[in-house]
Amino acid sequence: MPIATTVDDAPLVSQILARAFDDDLMMRWFFPDDASREAALGRYFSTIFARQYVHHGVCERTDDAAAFWVPPGAGDKAVPDAETLQELQSILGERAQLFRDTVQEAAKHAPQEPHWYLAVIGADPAVQGQGQGAALLRSGLAKADAAGLPTYLESSKPSNVPVYEHFGFTVLAEVQLPGGGPTVWAMRRAPHRPADA
Repeated sequence: MPIATTVDDAPLVSQILARAFDDDLMMRWFFPDDASREAALGRYFSTIFARQYVHHGVCERTDDAAAFWVPPGAGDKAVPDAETLQELQSILGERAQLFRDTVQEAAKHAPQEPHWYLAVIGADPAVQGQGQGAALLRSGLAKADAAGLPTYLESSKPSNVPVYEHFGFTVLAEVQLPGGGPTVWAMRRAPHRPADA
């Protein structure tokens, strides 16, 4: 059952997501060093959670999974401020410019219509397949459906594309990230009436 998070959950949430994204192609591109990746991912997720999403998004977790959603109208507020950008730059080091270029490229494919944006979702690999991530996905989709709004995400893991398709998402575009980065799939889901869900 999803639990609403607070800033006090940052250590747990960042630990879950660091493990969940260790094999993600985009995160491996941003953090190529195997030895330091988990720690760097932990700092990255802790920063964006505690400084952005917990204040301007809808953040939920289970014991071993977490999700960050941005509701319509909150997108501008969920953008990193100058201090957050500085912190992210220190975490990303020489990959910071690639990160900025990636964010700008991905933003070109986001819908202009009001929508719920699934910014981050992940489950600890030890519990993947047990339904914790699916519970968080369903929770956010129910909020969007109740508002009659579509949802949008970018998947940087090819194996997740069919999972999202199972939940009603369709691929809008395959985006080749700048600088020789991996492919990201921009995906949209139309709102479902309660009988459709």
